[in-house]
Amino acid sequence: MSSATAQHRRSFWLKQLHQWHWISAALSLIGMLLFSITGITLNHAGQIEAEPVVVSRKATLPADLVSDLARGPVEGKRPLPLKLQHWLDKAVGTDIAGREAEWSEAEVYVALARPGGDAWLSIDRETGAVEHEKTTRGAISLLNDLHKGRNTGEAWSWFIDIFAAATIVFTLTGLILLQFHARARPLTWPLVAAGLAAPVILVILFVHL
Repeated sequence: MSSATAQHRRSFWLKQLHQWHWISAALSLIGMLLFSITGITLNHAGQIEAEPVVVSRKATLPADLVSDLARGPVEGKRPLPLKLQHWLDKAVGTDIAGREAEWSEAEVYVALARPGGDAWLSIDRETGAVEHEKTTRGAISLLNDLHKGRNTGEAWSWFIDIFAAATIVFTLTGLILLQFHARARPLTWPLVAAGLAAPVILVILFVHL
């Protein structure tokens, strides 16, 4: 292979790698910033105090909706009727669309787990008494749960997967670019080796497996 051909091939691959590197960097930039910050907050979760805020609301179902509950299943899991869902949204400010309710003879219970807090709804099937409680643990707790994908739903799960894929592309193209430029930068591979050795040594010496 002639020198000119080799140079042309090198130039072509460098251009492709830089293209993929900056595109993946742009896609994963905000995600990496978010996950890096929340990595620190998760690592120090015990030292970051959060004061939970609990909001409770009560209401009573109208007679026709109590009758609808009486016609529901005695036990098991199934969503609440749409008419009842809309009434609850207006009465106690809770969105339970798509949520399954746990039906028993005495009550209907809906768990409303959410990032950064918790919530639940209970309906007495005989009297129609509704009780809704929502707990919020603050912005840091919300960000930590987003980091873990806890109670975040399918859309956020897709975001995490796409972000992770973009980060992998960013990292691998960066690694190959290091290879291309390593000859002019003697510290390249010692620094890469140090980045690999540091976590391995810490795990061996200080992490109880």
